[in-house]
Amino acid sequence: MQNDDPQRQLLRHTVATLAYRGGKTLRGAPEGFGDFRLQEGSRTPLEILSHIGDLFDWAVSLFQGQHVWRPAELGTWDAQVARFFEGLRRFDEALASPEPLGFPAEKLIVSACTSRW
Repeated sequence: MQNDDPQRQLLRHTVATLAYRGGKTLRGAPEGFGDFRLQEGSRTPLEILSHIGDLFDWAVSLFQGQHVWRPAELGTWDAQVARFFEGLRRFDEALASPEPLGFPAEKLIVSACTSRW
């Protein structure tokens, strides 16, 4: 059963946009891309992608009414790419469900699209 609430639909549209844009960026990345460092002290693409995965895990926990932040192990580039798409899928499925939002929609979108760094 799909939820037709306009706020949820906006969130789902945002998730779809992130999937499309993220997919264009992540698919076909050259070997070693995840370890590239622009300068000393900058984050690698792998570190950034891992953090984005943490944000989607957090967004799903907020949807469930919990405020849980658990940074994951860095892992590999391929594992983090898979985690990115899995996080998008889980968040979208939660938004499509009839379950009530655990936090206001504004909090969910901020958690999914912002950084705590």
